[in-house]
Amino acid sequence: MSFKKNNYKIVRNAISQELCYFLYTYVNLKKKVFDILSQTNYISKYNDDYGLHHDPQVPDAYYTHYADIAMENLLNLLRPIMEKHTKLKLVETYSYLRIYKKGNELKRHKDREACQISCTLNLGGDIWPIFVEPSGKINKKGKKIILYPGDLMIYKGFKIEHWREPFEGNICSQVFLHYNDVNSNYKEKYKFDQRPFIGLPNDFKNVKINFNR
Repeated sequence: MSFKKNNYKIVRNAISQELCYFLYTYVNLKKKVFDILSQTNYISKYNDDYGLHHDPQVPDAYYTHYADIAMENLLNLLRPIMEKHTKLKLVETYSYLRIYKKGNELKRHKDREACQISCTLNLGGDIWPIFVEPSGKINKKGKKIILYPGDLMIYKGFKIEHWREPFEGNICSQVFLHYNDVNSNYKEKYKFDQRPFIGLPNDFKNVKINFNR
């Protein structure tokens, strides 16, 4: 399948089952720690340094985290795989971790300009299909894609619509990894999603850091 022609591509076993299991158990532990820290008021439930229980796209998500350091490292490590399958030179923008629970839904949408080339990677839990409309046309039925733990789907998030219908399982963990084409007009504007480097939280957007200190 040509990514350039079809606007999406499935990569089976993109990461090893051992790494996938490590990341799945890691995110479950991370969510458990976040719950305790929130319940004991060690952190505010609105402090996203440790994650959140909501986001604009999935208001009642089980757990979400922008730029978790492990996922940001994965963002960097998987860039060569993304470049191999897209035939593009890419720069990292950001990662976004989400644990879904029963009844969650991801509405049909396109992503923002920092998400020209994206992938969703299944980390574990119950299987939950993702739908894409490769033509870029609105209101078409789309294609149903099933990913198993370790599989990822690359797609042009800024160009084509994608969505998930209401989740009938119990738990599903996914991480979204976002990149931009270095030859595009968005390369400099959204490099590292406007942070000095990957791994930093959202509050560091447009912050200048003196690396010589």
